[in-house]
Amino acid sequence: METQVIINATIYPGGSEKPIKNGYIRFAQQIIQIGEMDSYQGQLGEIVTDAAGKMIIPGMIDIHIHGGYGVDTMDADPDKMMFLSEKLLSEGVTSFFATTITQEHANISEALKAVKVAMDRGSSIEGVHLEGPFINVKRAGAQPPEYIIDPDIELFLKWHGESGEQIKLVTYAPELQGGEEFEQVMVGRGIVPSVGHSDAVREELRNSAASHATHLYNGMRGLHHREAGVAGHALLKDDIQVEIIADGIHITPDMIDLAYRMKGAGKISLISDAMMAKGMQPGEYELGGQKVIVHEGEARLENGSLAGSVLKMDEAFRNIISFTGCSITEAVQMTSSNQAREFGLEAKGFLAREKDADFVIMNDELHVEKTYRLGVGYKIGG
Repeated sequence: METQVIINATIYPGGSEKPIKNGYIRFAQQIIQIGEMDSYQGQLGEIVTDAAGKMIIPGMIDIHIHGGYGVDTMDADPDKMMFLSEKLLSEGVTSFFATTITQEHANISEALKAVKVAMDRGSSIEGVHLEGPFINVKRAGAQPPEYIIDPDIELFLKWHGESGEQIKLVTYAPELQGGEEFEQVMVGRGIVPSVGHSDAVREELRNSAASHATHLYNGMRGLHHREAGVAGHALLKDDIQVEIIADGIHITPDMIDLAYRMKGAGKISLISDAMMAKGMQPGEYELGGQKVIVHEGEARLENGSLAGSVLKMDEAFRNIISFTGCSITEAVQMTSSNQAREFGLEAKGFLAREKDADFVIMNDELHVEKTYRLGVGYKIGG
């Protein structure tokens, strides 16, 4: 692969690191050098791109996405997952967790096998987020209630094997029978337990091993002045990483701001929770076999329940800044660096020497102009 260098850009390295105001990044499949223009020296034969007036951020990582652009993870089709990987580059996403939904056991198995094939073929999938079926039917949301069950360790280990042991995150309800034993199985395998679709009171969660909360506020017992609930527990417990759907529909901007003030940028992971209608025209779609009506930016089941979103991650990036007044550095943390740290994606989420050349060029209005994945550039709209 030819060596390339992008010069004269404002570079956000990731985490809480300060931006490089006028910098360059030299890369092939991985980053070779990064620094200030004062130290830049051109090299014979390399491809040079001048990004004056633009910014570079680490590629975004969406750890909760069911689909988009006409694709559903539950289609169990590796070709479609490869297509989704490519389409997500248009919104700056260079890595994602393919996310399942509560369904018939056989359907989940087939979806996991298809994801493994797509991963082996070089997709941008970095793991699986198993959402359900071990959740509380009282907080089912858009999860089909007829397939919800208590934690079944034998079944879970079967699925983990079928995924190639790529399940990295599991949404479950800790208060269910067998919840504690299930947590130990996950923790013992390095899988992150995420409380979600849960009706637990805080007392039931005090000893839980859950270190993550799925789509904060949504699909969980909410805040109440006499009972903190799941949402209150996630906000109060310092070591819980919380997911936020920053579309202004799932959560009002004020409540997103509350979470930001309580948790700080380091403990929030922005997600899309997108379904297949993302990037498509309004109309009728499916989420795990259920009919979903998409109208005016909202995706809902026929009963009116929200059924995922059509949010793009670059929109979430802009929205979190608008809703909270956070810095671009913090928005980078919430869309990339936090996810890489939490899930041990050591080559992702940061711009530094020997990290993967996964990054996004944005204009001064924070719109994606070009996305690079493993050093290959994809021009948006071109």
